[in-house]
Amino acid sequence: MAKVPAAAVAASGLVGGYAVARWTKKRPLGGVALAAAGSVAAYEWNLQAGPRAAAGLTAAYVAAFAGSHPLAKKVGAWPAVFAVAGGVAAASWAVTHRAA
Repeated sequence: MAKVPAAAVAASGLVGGYAVARWTKKRPLGGVALAAAGSVAAYEWNLQAGPRAAAGLTAAYVAAFAGSHPLAKKVGAWPAVFAVAGGVAAASWAVTHRAA
């Protein structure tokens, strides 16, 4: 069975969570999307790189979500979301490919 690309799942969770919250005008629904993708990514990170890497990348995912809010005040909402999603995807790729 093919591995799920955790970097893509994590980035999609950040972008998708914001998109759902914005377009439905229901922030909790965006949070559900964010958490669901984060859970899948964490599961894959654990399989691909182990529990320590998964914990670190999960912390980075949560920090990216939190950090996107103040960043959005400086550069705008979508650019902030894309920036943090790209950062998490790059970190995920780097950690999981080093472990492989």
